[in-house]
Amino acid sequence: MTQPSVLVVLFDDVQSLDVTGPVEVFAGAGKAAGSAYEIRTASLDGAPVRTSSGLTLVPDSCLADAAAPHTLLVPGGNGTRTPDPRLIDWLRTHAPRAERLVSICTGALLLAEAGLLDGHRVTSHWAVCERLARDYPAVEVDPDPIFVRDGKLAMSAGVTAGIDLALALVEEDHGRDIALTVARHLVVFLRRPGNQAQFSAQLAVQTARREPLRDVQQHITEHPEGDLSVEALAARARLSPRHFARAFQEETGMTPGRYVERVRLEQARRLLEDTPDGVEEISRACGYGTPEAMRRAFVKVLGSAPAEYRRRFHAPVQPAH
Repeated sequence: MTQPSVLVVLFDDVQSLDVTGPVEVFAGAGKAAGSAYEIRTASLDGAPVRTSSGLTLVPDSCLADAAAPHTLLVPGGNGTRTPDPRLIDWLRTHAPRAERLVSICTGALLLAEAGLLDGHRVTSHWAVCERLARDYPAVEVDPDPIFVRDGKLAMSAGVTAGIDLALALVEEDHGRDIALTVARHLVVFLRRPGNQAQFSAQLAVQTARREPLRDVQQHITEHPEGDLSVEALAARARLSPRHFARAFQEETGMTPGRYVERVRLEQARRLLEDTPDGVEEISRACGYGTPEAMRRAFVKVLGSAPAEYRRRFHAPVQPAH
């Protein structure tokens, strides 16, 4: 089967992993499928570019000579902050000709500047999502997922999320078995879903300054099945419920209830992915009480029931060699 062609746009100060991560995925998929993706790289003038880490990448051609690809991949990096206007002009003219338009990390800024994201739901690295939404109000920015699909657009968050997105595109092109083969070769997870948050609850919030509140955060993480009501947590912190709730949000940026919800959901997802435990057992272990309560939480946040989530992302037990 003929593999789709992939053209990777290069520019000075590009993030090297935004380039090499997806390229390794596509190259590995070509070998696994028995027919290589046609992967090409191109810069504005065809000259080598220096990445943000100091590596030099030598493109195959200049952008003006590059044929219209099936998949156009636009990486991110510091070079997206003040891009060459000629690159924006090229993207504005040529990117719409691609059947699939992919951005990695801050590559979204280049596509937005070219007017290619207006009216679309997109994501990018968490550090630039606020800027993306502010500077390009016609773009619907979702800062939470690690990657987003919207029509022909496929956009990922930070650098490693580009690998997750590339694996998802390989699965779309050639099925789960090929994508799983590549994931195993690269020693990465295939099952990380696009709607997985860029941060866990622990990373999404600040660590509280005061020790009693830090203790509460740790307690929630270690005991999702326990009584995690505001009253119980306030008692643990030796504060009144009202004072605790206000202090927790001020110091972490998230309400206690929201934090508990995220921790419980993450724990339930991990158990569904990594254990054979039943849904009823997991719902009790994660503090939901009933399978129906856990189902409602999953549908609300992830758009799928626990059983469907497990079917898609449960890691099969590998036979011993």
